[in-house]
Amino acid sequence: MQIAGAVECPLSPQNAGSVASVTDGRTFILADGRAVRLAMIEVPALPPPGAAPQRQTAAGERSRKALEELIGGQDLLLAQFGADRFGRVLARAYLSDSRGPKAVEVSLLAAGLAFVSPYAGNHNCAADLIAAERAARGAKLGLWADAEFTTRNADDPDAVRLARGRFAIVEGKVVSVRESGATIYVNFGRRWDQDFTVTISKRNERLFAGSGLMPKSLAGRRVRIRGVVEERGGPWIEAILPGQIEIVDR
Repeated sequence: MQIAGAVECPLSPQNAGSVASVTDGRTFILADGRAVRLAMIEVPALPPPGAAPQRQTAAGERSRKALEELIGGQDLLLAQFGADRFGRVLARAYLSDSRGPKAVEVSLLAAGLAFVSPYAGNHNCAADLIAAERAARGAKLGLWADAEFTTRNADDPDAVRLARGRFAIVEGKVVSVRESGATIYVNFGRRWDQDFTVTISKRNERLFAGSGLMPKSLAGRRVRIRGVVEERGGPWIEAILPGQIEIVDR
């Protein structure tokens, strides 16, 4: 998935040293003390230290262990593109291989232990990641075999609602696209107070148009949405980045 106008994906990884510890399925600490976040993927969250285990704890720990087994103590190459508000390095990570750098995120996605983040599309880093995720989804590997994490049907708002407060992938056919005030509503049903909806702020419409994704053109298309599920009447996801929306009926 290549998005026009998006920042180009960093393709020149540099030696970053060895991995000292792994925090969760997409975060780790280097030997020099730097914290790194693999911003191109999403994984089930682990509860904060001391908090009671949640329903997703086992899946989050499985992703963490997979990352630890893959990179723990290993020397990594990082292609960096900034830092988040917590000071963590945002990067793609690679292991050295005789055939060339091996992408860490692709390995996790291919095993079905991570999902592609919307952030990847915004940096034109999604092509190899989407391909790995698609193969794992088709084979029902890892998280894709668990109804708690697999793609949710937009026609079943109750199922979407169960993911409230966390990242989810929702797929369905867009019934209509409407504007009201400062918001564009991408509707997957005719009952606004019950059915699944995606909202786009009109101030971001130019960003979506610049990526070749006109919100109004989504009517009648089958799309896949990535984001955090909220509830306001029916379940909804706010689309801030073009990478959150993937047209799947092409």
